Amino acid sequence: MIALADQLAIEAPPLQEAARLSMAALVGLAVGVEREWSGHASGPHARFAGLRTFLLLGLIGGAAGLLLAAGFHAAAAVLLAGGASFAVVAYAMAVRRPEAGLDGTTEGAALAVLALGALAGLGQIGLAAGTVAVVVLALGEKERLHWLVRKIGEGEMRATLQFAVLALVVLPLLPPGPYGPLGGIRPRTLWAIVLLFSALNFAGHVARHAVGARRGYGITGMIGGLVSSTAVTLEFSRMSRDGEDLARPLALGVIGACTVLVGRVFAASAVLNVAVAQQLLLYLVPAGVVGVALIVFALRRPWPPVTAAAEPGAQSPLRLWSAIQLAVGFQLAMMLLVLARQLWGAAGVLSSAALLGLTDVDALTVSMCRSALNGMGPSLAAEGIAVGILANTAVKFGIAMVVGSPRFRRAVAPGFLMLAGAVVLGIWLGATW
Repeated sequence: MIALADQLAIEAPPLQEAARLSMAALVGLAVGVEREWSGHASGPHARFAGLRTFLLLGLIGGAAGLLLAAGFHAAAAVLLAGGASFAVVAYAMAVRRPEAGLDGTTEGAALAVLALGALAGLGQIGLAAGTVAVVVLALGEKERLHWLVRKIGEGEMRATLQFAVLALVVLPLLPPGPYGPLGGIRPRTLWAIVLLFSALNFAGHVARHAVGARRGYGITGMIGGLVSSTAVTLEFSRMSRDGEDLARPLALGVIGACTVLVGRVFAASAVLNVAVAQQLLLYLVPAGVVGVALIVFALRRPWPPVTAAAEPGAQSPLRLWSAIQLAVGFQLAMMLLVLARQLWGAAGVLSSAALLGLTDVDALTVSMCRSALNGMGPSLAAEGIAVGILANTAVKFGIAMVVGSPRFRRAVAPGFLMLAGAVVLGIWLGATW
């Protein structure tokens, strides 16, 4: 025992050991509290473990992790096997009672606590903490999760599995690139764009069925705006051709994405350069106010219901082939812009900002904030970001007018014009004040 204690002291300082064991105990405590709160640890049909038992199981797992880190694999295996056997025997005894049923959630949670406690003991404190949060959430949201499963049809399940394969198997296998001229083709980045379009399709499908077409597409657009408002505009413009009744919900989603872009740019600049963010606030406030007002006004208006004929057909919610076509078009547009910049160049900060804003507002924000750290004035950097947003708004307006259906164009054009006017007003206010 003395040798074991000395070895543990060499492998990890006492404070680190205490932190690991504390996290292991908290893992068990969190799950135990949920089991007590949900009533699974008391009453006539109580399972084998409550708050104190789960706390002890977490400590057992943490001690096993410390032993593994010190190289005492046999001792760690005995502890983990003992804890696991305890859960298995408890389950076997519980299912022998007719009234107990075959539910093994509590016993499964006990095994998870052992494993996460061992992770904490090995030093993976962040991983253990994040995972136990997910475990407790899943345990506490039993009814909602079962409701969600009942709502998922065969098509949604198949689409989810397909997306998992495309994202977790295909994407890592693709080379990063680039290959070819004009910025080159980056297969991994291009496939990530395909996945983004497919995810937007799937999110729109789920949101539409959950809260209705009007709010569903609005929510999907705003979520997509966190990643790429241009992608949302391109995808929703194409979707507007599926049915005229979808025009106004899709237009709401596009305006929502453009509004989220304003907040996203300000948040990014606040992280990268506080001085630029302070200057940028005046440039962006008009666009943010107008965007929020447009969303609120659209949601409060009485809209006719979307007819069944307007709903997308029985194709896959991912619409993978359509996403591939859109990604190829996106790549061609980026290469054409690189060619234009090589041929005609970009004179001055603001013209460069406008060109960069045509394709990537996030890259523009990063470059301007970094330039401000290297001598450029924060006011000029903020003005360049605002000009890039205006150029990006113009590109999205052009996409909507070219790709969208006639009714979609009529629905989204006033919103784009008002947003563009608000950005121009912000540029004027920022330059004047």
